[in-house]
Amino acid sequence: MPMLVHAVYFWLRPDLSDDERASFESNLKALSAIPSQGCYIGTPASTDRPVIDRTYRWALVLLFRDMAEHDAYQVHPAHQQFVAQNNSRWSRVQIYDSE
Repeated sequence: MPMLVHAVYFWLRPDLSDDERASFESNLKALSAIPSQGCYIGTPASTDRPVIDRTYRWALVLLFRDMAEHDAYQVHPAHQQFVAQNNSRWSRVQIYDSE
């Protein structure tokens, strides 16, 4: 079965308060309720090799059956709300989509 992997990495602003960081984490975890084939949310692992980038704060990895499921996720009200509520909290977002 074809699969689309949507991997999103977030670098949060260093000046966020503890409450703002906690709110971001809670809002990020709420994205798992949006229909997908699988959702993983985590922070950098303790692996430490020169080729590993551990500078991000949070990772969101979603599995979609196809591009249509991915596109439905992008316009889902919960995703739109997450972006609106949190886009001022990150300094960088990097997305890697793979099939």
